[in-house]
Amino acid sequence: MALGATLDHERALKAGDPLPELWHWMYFWPLASTGELGVDGHPRKGTFLPDLGLPRRMWAGGRLRFDRLLEVGSSVSRTSTIEKVEEKAGRSGRLGFVTVKHRFADERGVAIEEEQDLVYRDAYAPGAPAPQPTAAPMDATWQREIAPTEAMLFRYSALTFNSHRIHYDKTYSINEEGYSNLVVHGPLIATLLIDLVQRHLPLAMVKAFSFRAVRPTLLGNAFFVCGEPGADGKSIELWARDHEGWLTMRARAEMD
Repeated sequence: MALGATLDHERALKAGDPLPELWHWMYFWPLASTGELGVDGHPRKGTFLPDLGLPRRMWAGGRLRFDRLLEVGSSVSRTSTIEKVEEKAGRSGRLGFVTVKHRFADERGVAIEEEQDLVYRDAYAPGAPAPQPTAAPMDATWQREIAPTEAMLFRYSALTFNSHRIHYDKTYSINEEGYSNLVVHGPLIATLLIDLVQRHLPLAMVKAFSFRAVRPTLLGNAFFVCGEPGADGKSIELWARDHEGWLTMRARAEMD
């Protein structure tokens, strides 16, 4: 109910109901104590996630396979492994990429398999070149305007136990990470994209979902979540577009 209210899509869920896709991100928090947090608000690296000597870390994308939905009130376990660690050189400096695999299982077995792609970056350097933006498609069949607020970001951070300071500490976000405002969570945008599918196809079952962050979405302006159903009737291309028309996230849903 709390996430539905945050998305302006209230749902009356009861025990035994299927948990909507991506709502499992509200659970299985990394319960680091406050004293174990780094200066960015994340749990310090070097325990489960590796420390690559790169201070900034963000969720860059992921892939999910839904064999079935989890049920509200069921007992679920998560098994997590580090699948891959890579380091590369980019225009903005060193980059590290870590892929984490999660398996979510209940008494019937594995229900969801998920891969998360994390990107590690060097400390912010004023004047560093920004990536060239990509224009987003403007002719979506489905489109919803989202006006993010500090309250929305606070709620999503609270629901997912996300203490990364770029989502609530504007001074830190600007001075330490080089953004011009607070940053809208990538997983929140991904959730809004799959929520767009749920709004238009409430009875459909998503079997697979993938997403990739392309450009930060910042507080202060509205953005758009967009969808284009495929001619095959089984796939939907999804994307997020900022107020300037730039692509900020690309995603794809595959239906049963």
